[in-house]
Amino acid sequence: MGTPKIFEQEFKFCLILWEYEPVSRAELAKLCEEQLGWKTTTTYTVVKRLCDRGVLRNQDSIITSLVSKEEAQSAEIDGFVAEKFEGSLPAFLAAFTKRQKISEKDLDELQAMIDNARKGGGK
Repeated sequence: MGTPKIFEQEFKFCLILWEYEPVSRAELAKLCEEQLGWKTTTTYTVVKRLCDRGVLRNQDSIITSLVSKEEAQSAEIDGFVAEKFEGSLPAFLAAFTKRQKISEKDLDELQAMIDNARKGGGK
């Protein structure tokens, strides 16, 4: 089973959780009110929904994540590349580089990732 889908507003919520976890349900509701303008009931509904999908754990009203920020981002990118670029990473990178300037530092990091993948360090 893959990483559960986290929708846009849920991801904004998760950014708060990842920063403060473990966090009490009440404190999380307060943070969401301050940062997202949510009512307490909205926060509690999102917590329940994400717990049901296996993204969060609510144990004794202490909320923690079961999915890391990196896992969520990776799953989102995988889905995006699969859907929009027929699963082709080169097609995605070609489209990206046509509209974005890539710094020498970023190119070096990408090259290091490619080299690592060639040595068997990737999937």
